[in-house]
Amino acid sequence: MVAALGSLPPLLASARLPEGRRRFNHLGECGRSGGGGCWKAMVQPQTLQGASATYAKEMERVSAKESLLLSFKDAGGFKSLVGGKTTETQQIDVNERIIDLERLNPTSRPTTSPFLEGRWNFEWVGANSPGSIASRILFERTPAILANLLGLDLLIQDGYAKATANLKILNSIDSKFILSAKLSIEGPLRLKAEYLEGHFEMPIVSEVALPGQLKAALGQASGALQQLPAPVKDVFNNGLTVPLSGTFQRLFMISYLDEEILIMRDSLGAPDVLTRLEDPASSVSADSTFSEFEP
Repeated sequence: MVAALGSLPPLLASARLPEGRRRFNHLGECGRSGGGGCWKAMVQPQTLQGASATYAKEMERVSAKESLLLSFKDAGGFKSLVGGKTTETQQIDVNERIIDLERLNPTSRPTTSPFLEGRWNFEWVGANSPGSIASRILFERTPAILANLLGLDLLIQDGYAKATANLKILNSIDSKFILSAKLSIEGPLRLKAEYLEGHFEMPIVSEVALPGQLKAALGQASGALQQLPAPVKDVFNNGLTVPLSGTFQRLFMISYLDEEILIMRDSLGAPDVLTRLEDPASSVSADSTFSEFEP
């Protein structure tokens, strides 16, 4: 064997394998005798490549989020959408960016994710979603000076959801309509909302902003209210509740969820895009958001 090595050309005999390729050597480095070998740790280029790919994907996701939020601004925002002022080009541009972000969804089981809980603000509503239909009716049939929709938000907590429409009437009266629903899990992406009740809160009147011709009428109405029977006064003071149990339900899927953005689609595929207003409680765990669905 020694003679054979001695017969090799000097360059070949002194050649060494690259460090990343040498698995073991028992000719002298380990100082072992006999047939034992000395194993070397291998450099794994795949590990570095995997980290780079993960970083690149995360940067792509961040860029897609920023692009989507910018497209909302370019389209005029929520009020422009529900007011029917958004053009077809702007709508298709937003929808294209929604799809771009959905394919980068980092949450595989959003229906049981702790990120789902919290208060969300509607930035975009699908053409057939309840929020879009109600908002469009309000804007198309009511002049802005009489009633204006300030925004829609959604609170998800402990398996229940509350959607709140914030209204301003006559630029001086603040009111809210709250729609409550129970959420149940239908799968890792799908939820069912069973609507429980709708509640109209008693309007809050700002006398400073109230037009002068209406202040006298407000005073008369306040006086008349005091003369009503107690049960009727309670209705005015506490608002009006409309029971909806067993009347309406809606299936929808969560196509994207992270700590800042929530995207939902109804059975017709219409997307609702929401951004977080409040973080979920720090005590909520991944398993306590909802009970696990049955396969």
